[in-house]
Amino acid sequence: MLLKNAYSLIEDKVTHITINSGNNDASITFTDAFSFPGLVNSHDHFDFNLFPKLGNRIYNNYVEWGDDIHKQNKEIINKVLNVPVELRAQWGIYKNLLNGITTVVNHGPQLQINNSPITIRQCKNVLHSVQLEKNWRLKLNSPVAANEPFVVHIGEGTDEPTRKEVDTLIKWNLFRRDMIGIHGIAMEEEQAKHFKALIWCPDSNYFLIGKTASIDKLKESTTILFGTDSTVSTNWNIWEHLRLAREQKMVSDNELFDMLTTNPDKIWGTNNSQDVVIAKRKQGLSNMDALFALNPEDILMVIHGGGIKLFDEALYGQLANASFDLKNFSKVYVNNNCKYVIGDLPGLIQDIKKYYPEADLPVRV
Repeated sequence: MLLKNAYSLIEDKVTHITINSGNNDASITFTDAFSFPGLVNSHDHFDFNLFPKLGNRIYNNYVEWGDDIHKQNKEIINKVLNVPVELRAQWGIYKNLLNGITTVVNHGPQLQINNSPITIRQCKNVLHSVQLEKNWRLKLNSPVAANEPFVVHIGEGTDEPTRKEVDTLIKWNLFRRDMIGIHGIAMEEEQAKHFKALIWCPDSNYFLIGKTASIDKLKESTTILFGTDSTVSTNWNIWEHLRLAREQKMVSDNELFDMLTTNPDKIWGTNNSQDVVIAKRKQGLSNMDALFALNPEDILMVIHGGGIKLFDEALYGQLANASFDLKNFSKVYVNNNCKYVIGDLPGLIQDIKKYYPEADLPVRV
């Protein structure tokens, strides 16, 4: 199948895209659309995306936040955790797909995930944090640890204990294992040199701590990736995160885009060469302005692994005429815009609400 008339953000021209879906002699024509690679979200917690934002003030550090919400928000926490983890994780995957994300790095315990419409990377060497991970020194220096980087929340705060924990982690990395830090609000340039990469999550940082990492300085010492974190501390919409990051003026537009595409390829070994997102292009905007003005409702099509995983209702007729197999797609609405997604998302939502009737999801059926 040939996808025609989408302006390529990378090639800076109108191009055609060939995919192995449906009738290979058929074509789909777009209007006022542009394409870009599938995005890589380098930090999420799939099983925490049914939570609303939980926070009652600005905190000095992540431990203070955790203690506070478990005291003041215990009822809502218990309601969400009553939903089986498999259902919570599946919604976390769809949250990413609806945003145009085709690869996600999940941080936490290994989850049983089957038939995912996007690529899931579950890290084997996971440390939650210096202050909350039991026996983290032994785990970091274990002779039987997997041959891949250790991924750890680090420097998530503004007080002295949080600043010191960065040095503590570096000091106890006795075998100089590769480490990928998350957040790094308290991290300094010299410390950043000890990390293979740092994952920037500005939306979460500002909501919880009121400050984010000094990415303009840290980018000189390590590779910067971009992460959303989960909805317990952030907006579900990654495009809101990216606009917030852009407003900080600590990186160029190209650097921000690289955090979602080429940088993850280098650090995680991801391969999104066959992943493409096609979206509505707002007229009168430059390439990057048009990109960062997007929202999930503007996504027209998501292609992962050479196959269509999401498409807008406006394309339904063309796909049907092209003998595209539509039976495995379900219909949902995002801000009153109809989208078809692979799998039974309405059924998933129904199952979630059996356990958590108050679940307030950003899609409706």
